[in-house]
Amino acid sequence: MEVDIQCEEMSPSRWAELLSTMKSCKTIRLDDCNLSSSHCEDLSSIINTNPSLTDLKLNNNELGDAGIEYLCKGLLMPSCSLQKLWLQNCNLTSASCETLSSVLSARPSLTELRVGDNKLGTAGVKVLCQGMMNPSCKLQKLQLEYCELTADIVEALNAALQSTPTLKELSLSNNTLGDTAVQQLCRGLVEASCNLELLHLENCGITSNTCREISAVLSNKSSLVDLSVGDNKIGDSGLVLLCQGLMHPNCKIGKLWLWDCDLTSASCEDLSRLIGTKETLREMSLIDNNLGDSGMEMLCQALKDPRSKLQELWMRECGLTTACCKAVSSAFSVNKQLKVLQMSENKLGDAGVELMCEGLLHPNCNLQSLWLGNCDLTAASCATLATIMTTKQSLTELDLSYNGLGDEGIRKLCEALRNPSCSVQELILYDIYWSSEVDDELRALEESKPEVKIIS
Repeated sequence: MEVDIQCEEMSPSRWAELLSTMKSCKTIRLDDCNLSSSHCEDLSSIINTNPSLTDLKLNNNELGDAGIEYLCKGLLMPSCSLQKLWLQNCNLTSASCETLSSVLSARPSLTELRVGDNKLGTAGVKVLCQGMMNPSCKLQKLQLEYCELTADIVEALNAALQSTPTLKELSLSNNTLGDTAVQQLCRGLVEASCNLELLHLENCGITSNTCREISAVLSNKSSLVDLSVGDNKIGDSGLVLLCQGLMHPNCKIGKLWLWDCDLTSASCEDLSRLIGTKETLREMSLIDNNLGDSGMEMLCQALKDPRSKLQELWMRECGLTTACCKAVSSAFSVNKQLKVLQMSENKLGDAGVELMCEGLLHPNCNLQSLWLGNCDLTAASCATLATIMTTKQSLTELDLSYNGLGDEGIRKLCEALRNPSCSVQELILYDIYWSSEVDDELRALEESKPEVKIIS
């Protein structure tokens, strides 16, 4: 059994009803439910009396430090078997870290702790790290995003990494760490006995100066499969250094996020080599980098390499135009692996989408999700897109938001959705104007085909 509730105000009667249900639940999720410290006293009792409870998720509630004090009383009881504790954005401060540290020290069953979006600060997380250093701590996943951490946290983190060989995921995104601290962290990661699988360092004040150290982590930790350094100004020179680690035979990267990293088309030669030869790479995000048409053409050439196993490519807001669409079409006609392509917020135009659709129709293409929001499309594109919807059986998701399709275009799409051969399950149409008559048609279509979601 599980309780999975989001965005619901808890009246006393509703809370009493849930309490009786939660006594036998394995998973409890109560995100955005306006819970307070008083609810935590009840939840502590549930934790103590329900040994089957393994997942507790209470994100986005005003629990406060007092609420955590109550929760931890239950968590410290011998009967507790909790494995996952999510407390993101719960109005916690460093005062909560002492009790949470005690839980880490005493509860070997706890393998996942998410406390992001709380003002824990460097002093608070240092206390958490003390708990991680206890031999009883078996933590595998630690999320500390938006925790107001500074460079001073790294020494404590490195000590915790050395003492916690079980740790597989570490997220420190959106903290003001800076180059020197991240360099120190990476050296600690190379030396630590942990087999890290996920490392997220988005918006941490990293520049190209740190990329050599990150590259060393990639070369030395073959376990690392998920790296995100988005929203850091590493630039083309930093990307060159990163690729040295990414191309190392030891590196088994599967997911690489490089969004908003100040990359240009100059980076695309190295990125193309990576896409074309790193067979473990499945997902890459290059969102909000000014790669331009020449850069996209190089990436498309890599997608045609039979060694490429990339399944998701995110290219939103990359300065692309109609000029690159022939190359995209050519890649579609050869590549059988690509499942998701995000091309929104590029000036592709109707002519560009027409070119892309030629490749989409090729039998080799197995694309499942195509995002073309805000791509300067009009109703003129919709006849071809409707043909894709009715003939490309693999395509299940299509985003055309923020385009001026009008009644004429929407009606063509609706006609395609009514076709029995259409496999599209989600059609996303945010911020598109249509008449009340067309709105009625859309609602009728949803009623006649409940398996189809039209999101607007």
